[in-house]
Amino acid sequence: MPRIYYLTHPQVVIDPAVPVPHWPLTEVGRRRAGLFADTLAGGSVTAVWSSDEQKALDGGAIIAGRLGVPHRIDPDLGENDRSATGYIAPPEFWEVVAEFFGKPDESVRGWETARHAQDRIVNAMQRLARDEPTRGDIVVVAHGGVGELLMAHLQDVAIGAAEKPQHAGGGCWIEIDKDGFSLLAGWRNVPD
Repeated sequence: MPRIYYLTHPQVVIDPAVPVPHWPLTEVGRRRAGLFADTLAGGSVTAVWSSDEQKALDGGAIIAGRLGVPHRIDPDLGENDRSATGYIAPPEFWEVVAEFFGKPDESVRGWETARHAQDRIVNAMQRLARDEPTRGDIVVVAHGGVGELLMAHLQDVAIGAAEKPQHAGGGCWIEIDKDGFSLLAGWRNVPD
């Protein structure tokens, strides 16, 4: 049964002076992406996909390079659009995130709505499952927020009620049946 491994990008360099989509992985994040690739070495991964945000591009390139498979990019795999506010420092950021998940049909501070972001990520993932030209497993390196929205769809629960990634730095993955587009395994963490 071919699988999709959906991985949230690991730790990033947080720089308030740089737009969030341009943040790269930290050295720890890069190492953890490599560790994730190592767990799949010798398996049947035939392609890696990522969003076009730098942190996901970094993770996708590391994994594809280690596995010797193509790295493809799909902007629809991006995180929920937060460009209206740019960087928001914690703890305020986490308050806004809670409101984003708690009011899925409303734009919080100009952010993309959770419902729209969920539709976008689910449609992108279903398209990859259907149209990826290789026949094996694929890895998708994307983001925690839309990953949680994807999980709500896969678990058939309300936005905000899904199982959440547990590692604060990201680097968590789920496994999806590529043909049936159903959840095979819940969130697991790449080791630190």
